[in-house]
This record gives sequence, structure tokens and C-alpha cells, in this order.
Amino acid sequence: MTDEMPLKCIVGPTASGKSARAVALAKEFDGEVISVDSRQVYRMLDIGTEKTSLEEMDGIPHHLIDIRDPKDAYSAGDFMKDATSLISSIRARGKEPILAGGTHFYFDALLYGLPQGTTPNPFLRTELEARSEESLMNEIRERDPRRASKIDPNNKRRLVRALEIIAEHGQVPVRENVLPRYPVEWIVLDIERDELRARIDSRLEKAFENGLIEEVERVRAYVGDDRLNELGLEYRMVGEFLRGERDQESLLPALSAKLWHYARHQKAWLRKLTKSS
Repeated sequence: MTDEMPLKCIVGPTASGKSARAVALAKEFDGEVISVDSRQVYRMLDIGTEKTSLEEMDGIPHHLIDIRDPKDAYSAGDFMKDATSLISSIRARGKEPILAGGTHFYFDALLYGLPQGTTPNPFLRTELEARSEESLMNEIRERDPRRASKIDPNNKRRLVRALEIIAEHGQVPVRENVLPRYPVEWIVLDIERDELRARIDSRLEKAFENGLIEEVERVRAYVGDDRLNELGLEYRMVGEFLRGERDQESLLPALSAKLWHYARHQKAWLRKLTKSS
């Protein structure tokens, strides 16, 4: 471990209020917030990611938001490097780093490092990319249940990469670091099932009212359909509507169901985290 003071890490399912809690804690402990969100790093992705606004930041410095062009990739390795540097610089200024977000793979990368590298297999990748997320996730559950419990089932790029690694190693290699690189104080926002579902629906309705479809149109025109599909459920499914592959009446309920499924996946990770802490 590199520092004695525990890192305050706020985790919870989507729509659980992580951003607001981070600002409140930063005010209480004279801190700065490090976003642990694989999509809020991208410019242009505001409504679909419910990106923290300047007003909501309330004067608290926030890091790793709007730092990358949406055409460019941002990996867990990039996050590990950037977050490690930020933790050191924030503490050097006498401030408290507050980490908050729902990208659990980023927390894992920061605390335990990344699995050993695997050479990409272009032939296997082409075959895997032609399959659905559900099909890829089912194979990961069958071949590497430990990895399946941690991966985002809606992120096709990560599902494909996991199966490439499994094909070479038999499973995703266990990290060498058993102890975390930092001691952690986990702050878990666990919302009751019905309330969480209501929050997801309310947030989604607000996103459409605030111009989600128009935002996806702009992002699609800039990055193209292939990249749009990699930017998360909201962008992929609204993109399907824009291409005429889905009608408007079914869009909101279908997206709500997918987000609820993702939230349940996040809650499962939190249950394991709580038991192991």
C-alpha cells in the first residue's frame, strides 16, 4: 500500500446519488472529486451519462470529466495511471481525494492493477464482434464465472477483450497484487429495489425531456455508428431508433429495462464487495 490514509470511494448502482454524495463529502473533508466513470471522461456525452454539471459541482474541483474526445479510447490502464497521479497531487496540496462512480472495473484496476497483457487475435475478434452482448456474456459466465461477476454486460468491447484473454489463458488471469495498492473506506449507496427502479425511470424520462435524442444525433454524426455502439446503452439504443431499427414507443421501456438489468448487476458487485470488506 502506498498511503496510510484510506481512500474514500463512493460506489452504488446507477441513479443512487453518488455524485451528490461526493460533493457533500468533499465539502466536509476539504476534498476534490475523482470521477470513476468510463463515459464521463468523454466530451459531448452529457445527457446520456448524466454528467455532473458545474452547478452540481458547487465549486468542488472534479477530475477525469470531459478529458477525452469521444472518438478516442480510454482504457482502465489510462484510468489507473491518471487516478494514481491525481491522488498524489491532491494529497500533496493537503486535500482529500474522493473517488465516486459506477465503473467497478476502474476501481479494480486502481486498487489491484491489471491482468497480464494478451496479444489481440484479429480473427477471433472479428468472430466475437459479430455476436450479441448477451451471447458474449453467457459464454463468459460459462467459461470464467469469476470474471463474469465483475464485467459490464453491456460493454461489448470489454466482453470481446475478456473472451480473447480467456481463449489464450483459459480464464482472465488473477492479479499478482492480493492486497490493494491503497487502503479504502468504501461508502456504499444501496437503494431499495422499488425506489431504485423509480429513480432509473425518472432519470431516463428527464434525459429524453432534456434532449437525449438530439445529443445522440450529434454524437452519431461525429463518431459514426460503430463507435456510438461502444458508448453505452443510451447511445446504442437511441442510435437504433435513429437508424429506424426501433420505434419510438418501445425505446423508453426497452432502455429502462436494460438499465435496470445493469443496475442489478452493479448491486450484485456491491453485495460481494460488502461481504469481502
